[in-house]
Amino acid sequence: MNNTEKENEKPGAVSQIMKGTGEYIRKNYPFLILFLAGLLAVSALNFLKISTAQTIANFSLEDFEIGQIADRTILADRSLSPDNLDPVSVTKGEKIIKKGFPITEEGYAKLKKMSASPLYIDYRAFANSELYLLLLSIMWYLLFTFISVNRKLLFKEPLLQVIFFLAVFAVTAFCGKLPIFSSPYSICIAIPSALFIMIVTILYGNLSALLLSIVMSIGVLCATNWQIPTFLLTLASSLTSAAIVRKIERRLDLVFAGLMIAVFNIVYVLLFSVIFNETFDELPKLMIGLAINGFLSGILTLGFLTPLEIILNTASVFRLMDLSDANTPIFKQMQIQSNGTYNHSMMVAQLAESACREIGANALLARVGAYYHDIGKMDQSEYFVENQVNGMENKHNDLNPTLSASVIKSHVRKGVEKARQIHLPQAVIDIISEHHGNSIITYFYNSAKEKDPSLDEDDFRYPGIPPTTKESAVVMLADTVEAACHTLENPTSPRLDKFITILINQKVEAKQLDNCDLTFRDISKIKAAFVNLLTGYYHNRIKYQNQQDPDQAPAKAEEGASPAEAVKPAAPSKPAAAAKPAATAKTTAAKNTTAKPAPKKEKK
Repeated sequence: MNNTEKENEKPGAVSQIMKGTGEYIRKNYPFLILFLAGLLAVSALNFLKISTAQTIANFSLEDFEIGQIADRTILADRSLSPDNLDPVSVTKGEKIIKKGFPITEEGYAKLKKMSASPLYIDYRAFANSELYLLLLSIMWYLLFTFISVNRKLLFKEPLLQVIFFLAVFAVTAFCGKLPIFSSPYSICIAIPSALFIMIVTILYGNLSALLLSIVMSIGVLCATNWQIPTFLLTLASSLTSAAIVRKIERRLDLVFAGLMIAVFNIVYVLLFSVIFNETFDELPKLMIGLAINGFLSGILTLGFLTPLEIILNTASVFRLMDLSDANTPIFKQMQIQSNGTYNHSMMVAQLAESACREIGANALLARVGAYYHDIGKMDQSEYFVENQVNGMENKHNDLNPTLSASVIKSHVRKGVEKARQIHLPQAVIDIISEHHGNSIITYFYNSAKEKDPSLDEDDFRYPGIPPTTKESAVVMLADTVEAACHTLENPTSPRLDKFITILINQKVEAKQLDNCDLTFRDISKIKAAFVNLLTGYYHNRIKYQNQQDPDQAPAKAEEGASPAEAVKPAAPSKPAAAAKPAATAKTTAAKNTTAKPAPKKEKK
């Protein structure tokens, strides 16, 4: 490449870098602003900590005492006038103490006045801490930005973590100045790290809690002037808290979690006291204090969790459990206005939950997302086939295919609007908006294309985007499979397997699974879970000897005949029916089975 070509290429490369940087800033400016604001806030706390410390660049008051032989010579670099509280004066250039000579009372008083004066700020210590905090902030930002948490990262999450970090740094830095918290172990009694980590674990999951535990502990190391035992004890307590609460499903379990953290804190302080050869004089007080810290962390988490769930609107395990309650007003309204959609949603929830368990995704989130994925159908329920009972005229018979497609795809937009009205978590709203992706409403598209081959297929697409999470993708597949399998004749296990494979392949070919993290192994497990559940759902029944076809049976059953003998039980078509206990045994079909025991007579 000649020089001219190289010169022409350089501006292009710089232009691409600038363009990429600008695009990154445009997309991530809220997080960048939060990063800078957090750095400024912790810098202010750090300056306040350094300015109130009894230390300057060339000495710390704790290193000296009256009568001690000085190991260095200290000169005053500025003058300090006497005042009412401290009548001692210091003159610039004065030799305060001299190396090799005992420290006098006057010299010690001058050292104390210098260390307590705001004019004698240890700017070297401040600069060292600032560089450390800057590197910590950059590391935190990079980890938080580039580590995948398998969900959309909302601004509220890093904001909460920054607030928690600043609170821990402030408590550690300023409580450490009190005599009661002077030792590296006693200060841990005041640090609320376990409380904050428990809250973050419940609200946002294990990965966020792990990241905050590491960053928070490294921040404590700076706030305690590089005390290794404090750092290790904070890290151990934080990681233990995250591990204990990661799978709890009841609020009351937080009380027991607090007790367990208290026990682990006692064990940790014992171990570190032995490792660092500490005396055991204050060990009983430390054990009691750390046990109280752990227990109160569980109790305070229980108190703070509910308001934080409401303020942050997160999909925590407790919030999802509350939303899965079938007695909520919206579920009761759905049962009345669109009973078919309600039963369809219940079955989709069972399929999605079972599949997510198999692939290690959030099964509870998938179940709740499936419960609410079709709430947009409630206002126009009669336009959806599952709500059209026998004898009801199909509303789409009087509409052209384009208008019918508009009505069908509008339920996604209406569902998102209704979800926001009832303040559902964003993770659930994402499932509602993505459960059809941007796929084509094939039935009405094909009908319209017969009349007008030149029509645009985008007019028949759903308004959402393809699923971006595993849970959203599983709900999409469960929704498609549950609806389509109602049209399958003789739904045996092999036929269901082949049919579900076709349905999933269609979604893959339509690029509806390109934005999520599902693997081929995950898809195989999802399909197996669907087949297993639907095989049990579409199970067969034994036909009674005297059972009659309902179309041929008399209007009134003969006296003495049981209802089961008068009317043939219909095949279940709704999830609610699938859950009913059967009054009869399973049916046999000669083409599917070889031999079955004779059916028992029903007791009257």
